[in-house]
Amino acid sequence: MEMTSRSSTMLKPFYPTPHPLAGEMVPLTLFDRATFDIFIPIILAYPAPAPSNEALKEGLRRAVALYPHLAGRLAVDHRGRRCLRINDEGVLVVEAAVPVDLSSVLANGSVVANSEGLYPPRPLPEEHFDVALLQIKLNRYKCGGLAIGLSCHHHTADGHSMSTFLTTWASAVRQGWEFTAPSAFLERAITAVPRSVPVPVFDHRSTEFKGEDPAVPLFKFKNITVRFTAEFIAELKARVGARCSTFQCLLAHLWKRTTAARGLAPEEFTQVRVAVNCRGRADPPVPMDFFGNMVLWAFPRLQVRDVLGWSYGGVVGAIRDAVARINGEYIRSFVDFGAVADAHGEELTGTAGMMSCPNMEVDSWLGFSFHQVDFGGGPPAAFQPPDLPVEGLMVFVPSCVAKGGVDVYMTIAHDHVAAFQLTCHSLD
Repeated sequence: MEMTSRSSTMLKPFYPTPHPLAGEMVPLTLFDRATFDIFIPIILAYPAPAPSNEALKEGLRRAVALYPHLAGRLAVDHRGRRCLRINDEGVLVVEAAVPVDLSSVLANGSVVANSEGLYPPRPLPEEHFDVALLQIKLNRYKCGGLAIGLSCHHHTADGHSMSTFLTTWASAVRQGWEFTAPSAFLERAITAVPRSVPVPVFDHRSTEFKGEDPAVPLFKFKNITVRFTAEFIAELKARVGARCSTFQCLLAHLWKRTTAARGLAPEEFTQVRVAVNCRGRADPPVPMDFFGNMVLWAFPRLQVRDVLGWSYGGVVGAIRDAVARINGEYIRSFVDFGAVADAHGEELTGTAGMMSCPNMEVDSWLGFSFHQVDFGGGPPAAFQPPDLPVEGLMVFVPSCVAKGGVDVYMTIAHDHVAAFQLTCHSLD
């Protein structure tokens, strides 16, 4: 699709009063270091009438002022450790004109055109210290519709934090000069305070951090989207036979259907890497309005024969048990491990997080408010990640068009697509 870029601006935050973090070098926390050294893009699409670019930029200046890390840059401190330099250099905003109507690239709640051009190109790893940590592209269509492509470095914030930021930005656009700033908890150091004598009791070195790169099988894979209606989810929950969340029952269902489509041997093991928000699980808890990274991972693991043979309730129980193990004791052990590693001058690098057959990885955005972000013309007609980069990855998103439903963006090996699509909506 032909697209004309009209401008590229480094937009600086607007501070009514000086920010207390101005000029600081904020060390990456252990949770920051455990996550991925990548930019995470998302896309939101709004039909006309959509707010003007000027209104969006003015609201962005006010919103970013509440989260000054977003306007900073990655840097290295005197110890050679990564940190966030709060220098207010700004966020990148690119404006583009698209000579077609938005409706021509939307279908059934998704952007069906090539989405790569809708957000600024993701920087290469060696460029991460030289670029804006938040990059936004405002794609204005001939009809007046708008697609916002947003990309943020993961060391800056997790999904929970970015959902909060987008809600704040939208409020700033809607309210204009009457915008009332919400609270934001920015004290990152509080997330990783070890005990006076650090005592790690779990194996964090091979769980949250990367040793030698494992051999990962390469697959030709396909990105697909699967929609589950509210009625299907209700029936699925009834099959579980006990109270469970939408996330738990859908993950159990997709673990079963994907495993069956892969044709794995019954005795083989398969596991799912599940992101867990640790704010309320830490002891003491971290405020829910904390802005940064506060995620660890659970790994439910079963033999193929059990994934396929157990009831939905049994598989949901295995998922629930694995997630429950990410508790206050586990989080204290994780923080203590980081303190011991730091005392020995050890550099820790987060796991790549890429799970291929026979394993899977799932990120749930069901508890976030991306699908409700309203800049003044209503919620988005589409909200989605771009094409996913590895086989076995799934992202759960509230559906923008099926009330109470869930859209699952996922990748699956080409050889497994037909078998999966044949049974993915079957409960038999």
